[in-house]
Amino acid sequence: MRELRIERGLSLSELARRSGVGKGTLSELESGGRNPTLETLYALTTALDTPLSSVLIGTAAGAWISGSAVDAVLTERFEDAAATNEVYRVRIRAGTVQQSAAHAPGTEEHMVVLAGTARLGDVSSPRLVSAGEHAHWAADVPHLYAAPAGDVEAVLIVRYPAAAGTSGKDRPDE
Repeated sequence: MRELRIERGLSLSELARRSGVGKGTLSELESGGRNPTLETLYALTTALDTPLSSVLIGTAAGAWISGSAVDAVLTERFEDAAATNEVYRVRIRAGTVQQSAAHAPGTEEHMVVLAGTARLGDVSSPRLVSAGEHAHWAADVPHLYAAPAGDVEAVLIVRYPAAAGTSGKDRPDE
């Protein structure tokens, strides 16, 4: 996280301001004194204009990251000149809701529900998606994941478009 912040020329205070994460928390995360939640990682990577997977690479294979409602493990990352694509195995815990802030412009999410029924998508118009069904939505607006009745198991694909003038390989997206 520190390398990305410095690479972008941001002070700890500026990253705290942009992400809404406290400066003390950032300092502890950078020093390894604290483990971040999924929500904290998304807030930071969005502020750094980099994909979530850019801070997960190098973590233990199969390591789950947890948030208030969602547990996820990165299973694949693919980059090309057009985009960075991340594939996650996801569990949404029963009776929970996670509201995610907007990601970088042009970001899209796709989810295939493997078990259970999820409420997914734009916070203003989420839809119910049952096992065997697929949903997709713009992730550059606030969106949510919910499991209204029982745990949900799913596969999530997040697609971040490459920045104009850079290749997917050079762009460390959100």
